[in-house]
Amino acid sequence: MPSLYIVATPIGNLEDITLRALKILNEVDLIAAEDTRVTRKLLTRYKISTPLTSYHEHNKNTKTAAIIDMLTEKNIALVSDAGTPSINDPGQELVEAALNSGFHVTPIPGSSAITAAMAVSGISTNGLVYLGFLPRKKTERRKLLDSKTYEENALLAFEVPHRIVSSLSDMMDIFGNRRMTVCRELTKLHEEIFHGHISEALKNFTTPKGEFTLVIEGCSKTSVEEKAILTVQKKMAREILLQLRVQGISSKDAIKRVVEISQLPKREVYRLWLETR
Repeated sequence: MPSLYIVATPIGNLEDITLRALKILNEVDLIAAEDTRVTRKLLTRYKISTPLTSYHEHNKNTKTAAIIDMLTEKNIALVSDAGTPSINDPGQELVEAALNSGFHVTPIPGSSAITAAMAVSGISTNGLVYLGFLPRKKTERRKLLDSKTYEENALLAFEVPHRIVSSLSDMMDIFGNRRMTVCRELTKLHEEIFHGHISEALKNFTTPKGEFTLVIEGCSKTSVEEKAILTVQKKMAREILLQLRVQGISSKDAIKRVVEISQLPKREVYRLWLETR
């Protein structure tokens, strides 16, 4: 039975391609490429003449079925412009359709900005939370980052140049001044790998260019323990406030009592008081 090959291509330097990937690209009947112009440069570099067809975000709804039909008779390779298809690139729908239709789907691994950035970060990556490209809208981005405030594992994200400063500023506000590694234009001519703290990264990338891969240090265990204590304090404060409200105690007296008992900030206790309504 013909196979669909998921072929990783270089993320910058065209020499970063495996011998197996070249062999597959040369032997398959067709290559489905995110941008045929980009893939053509790679094929020309290695004298590969396999036919190309486009498969990208804007034609996947119509092209997926056509490629699945061709799989009945042809071996097909799927490639993106850089890295591995279906990971922040088109391909997931095609892979799912091929599997549902009973075809073999074979990975041909290779270059990855994810593993490259992790390897040079100097940050513990025994565990990793992959965020992909950060949301474009500030409110959605801050909501995502806020949900990871107490994540102990390292965080990895992609960002584009016109949003990198805004994203770093959001990280500084939400995470504090953690260690991080910023990789810009990995494996390309103007590659830059920055190690430091978020505040230093903000000063370094004032006029950013290129594509960014960010590795951010996870939350310390001390902070996680502090969060657990704070959660218990808030729960206790909320229960006491609810009892005082039922007893008809005024907001001023109730908040004063709970501040003394819980040691929480007055502002936080006032917010909890409003929640008990």
